[in-house]
Amino acid sequence: MITAAGFSHHTTPVHVRERLTPPAERVPEILGHARGLFGAAALISTCNRVELYVPGEHEARPVVRFLAEELGTDGDVVERYFETWHGVEAVSHLYRVASGLDSMVLGETEILGQVRTAFSEAVRAETQDAVLSRLFHTAVRTGRRARNETGIGDGALSVSSIAAQQARALLPNLRSASVLVVGAGEAGQLAAQAMVAAGVRDVVVTNRTFARAEAVAAALGGTAVPFESLPQALSAAHVVIGAAGAATPLISRASLEASLVEREGVPLLIVDIAMPRTVDPEARNLRSVTYYDLDDLQALADRASAARTGEAAAVEAIVTEETARFAAWSARLHITPTIAALTDRTESLRRAEVTKVMRRLRLDGPEDRAQVEELMEAATRGLVNQLLAGPIATLNERYDQEGYVDTVRDLFRLDETRATEAD
Repeated sequence: MITAAGFSHHTTPVHVRERLTPPAERVPEILGHARGLFGAAALISTCNRVELYVPGEHEARPVVRFLAEELGTDGDVVERYFETWHGVEAVSHLYRVASGLDSMVLGETEILGQVRTAFSEAVRAETQDAVLSRLFHTAVRTGRRARNETGIGDGALSVSSIAAQQARALLPNLRSASVLVVGAGEAGQLAAQAMVAAGVRDVVVTNRTFARAEAVAAALGGTAVPFESLPQALSAAHVVIGAAGAATPLISRASLEASLVEREGVPLLIVDIAMPRTVDPEARNLRSVTYYDLDDLQALADRASAARTGEAAAVEAIVTEETARFAAWSARLHITPTIAALTDRTESLRRAEVTKVMRRLRLDGPEDRAQVEELMEAATRGLVNQLLAGPIATLNERYDQEGYVDTVRDLFRLDETRATEAD
């Protein structure tokens, strides 16, 4: 059915996640390598989780080893932080992820878009198949049901909205505050939108690709500045949203210390939501700086989630129902080739007999011949359909009971037919 492996914020601290999370440009390459080994693959890669999904029942070791090698990590890290899921457990896990039950903030909505994006990446890389397509489409459906049919998303906070909440706590008058967003990807844009919704009027966006910064700033009514102007922008900001991951922090402790000299004691809030982190975590040790990274936000998120925990049971029931539906669909997959082989075999025999009889008949003209052949086609096809109706119905009803598929294949000698045709 499905095998999955990976790590998340539940088991893996931020300093490990930022080392292991692949840059976006590597995802197609990883998917391509996975297709070579497993036939198909989809990869969820966010700041809080990296999970690989492949079709079929595989032992944990080869899947985990593949992912570890692609992420450049060693056995000790794998042993401590990686998890694996098999079969219906893997299906249920993805449904829980899409529903917001496994998120850092219970019920948050951003993960649903990230699940959808993961499958879109697989489609672009041509690493999807029928099983993964069904899995991810039903995962999105499950996530939508969870939010439409329960209160799991009522007042739900995202990481971005928690960042805005912390800004409001430190700077009660956000209308006069300046927010610097470093990074113009989806995370940066969502964080900026949350700040604007909280009342911020002055949003400054910088990005290594200036055109992208301009596009995001224009959508928010803000200002874009070249990445080279980051030191000056730091000095003027009241809040910094770190949303641009890089191999090394884009904002070092030294650059922060330099900007603090010019600030003359004006407090600075830094919320780093990137993976890897945008800002050197040593920032938390600087005077007049309040610093949060994703691990710090976890504790805040836990408190924010408390009000929605009563809805979790209702979402779990939806997950259980949808998992059972997928399991039933998956179980029926193995009877489809047998039904197809059975109908192909009987149709081949029927056509051969019609041809044989037509050769023996002595008919006056082509019109008589066409009429007789039409009658024989209808009669024999109807007879075959009636004979097969019982076996096919039994297969559809008892697809999950061992032995029925093998019995049909033996009774109708379907495997012998396939071997003869192959010869």
